[in-house]
Amino acid sequence: MRIQTKPKPWGKEIWFAHTDSYAGKILEIKKGHRYSLQYHKKKLETQYVLSGKIKMTIGKTEDNLSEIILSPGDKLDITPGTIHRAEGIEDSQILEVSTPDLDDVVKIADDYGRSGEGNNEELDTKLSQE
Repeated sequence: MRIQTKPKPWGKEIWFAHTDSYAGKILEIKKGHRYSLQYHKKKLETQYVLSGKIKMTIGKTEDNLSEIILSPGDKLDITPGTIHRAEGIEDSQILEVSTPDLDDVVKIADDYGRSGEGNNEELDTKLSQE
């Protein structure tokens, strides 16, 4: 695959690998922005902070979430069903490697009005320009 840049209202994703076995991307999260509070049905991922500082909200249920601060060199394994959200305390980059299920996302809450399952590239592009 060729490298693809996916605009997001919170920053962007740079997809550099997507095979039948694994996927790799870089999440660039702008300071003060965050992606959806979400979980995955099948996707297993590891997020490794390359730069910046991230506040990660994580837990097994919505009423039992905790927050941790991640700095460069920190990593987090996120199993299917785990609720999570990353927020940029600073402009940040996260390296994410995962199973290839890149459209496997269930949004619980979102600052930009997105909802439901899957990704909507057209809406993400529109929101990233506002």
